[in-house]
Amino acid sequence: MNKPAMTAMRKSAQGGFTLIELIVVIVILGILAATALPRFSSLSGDARVASLNAARGALASVAATVHGQALMHPDTVGAGFDYEGTLVSVTNNYPAADANTALAAGLTVADYSTYTATPAVGYPVVPANSVVVQSAALFGATTTAAQNCFLIYTQAAANAQPNIRLAPTAIAANCN
Repeated sequence: MNKPAMTAMRKSAQGGFTLIELIVVIVILGILAATALPRFSSLSGDARVASLNAARGALASVAATVHGQALMHPDTVGAGFDYEGTLVSVTNNYPAADANTALAAGLTVADYSTYTATPAVGYPVVPANSVVVQSAALFGATTTAAQNCFLIYTQAAANAQPNIRLAPTAIAANCN
């Protein structure tokens, strides 16, 4: 009965968005993007610091495991301990500061560079009885991140634990 009236009404109804509505939506999206972008611009520095914290945890795990083995088997400490196929040297019942300790922690050459002596000018200075762990991507670079973003493992002194710490400058702002 009323079909002709409904058809006529639908033909005159609006079929989409107006140009002004589309422009308003684009402007709002632009404002949201402009406020959100600075929050995500420094994620590379955060990722490097998180990677160093993971490496620190891996080194702490190796130190605790080797220390437990040294306490259980004090007669074999001099020979070191096999940690997942890697011979870890022991000093004061904890892992020595060498490349094998980092390798036992899973810090492979593909991901991390480790060194026990300062390679050249512009690299982080390696303290005595220590090993420096740095992202392989930063090794050899002359950027601020390469000079500030690293981890130091200092072997245990007598009656003490090893010191495993991020460099004082290894914060997200300096690791970008």
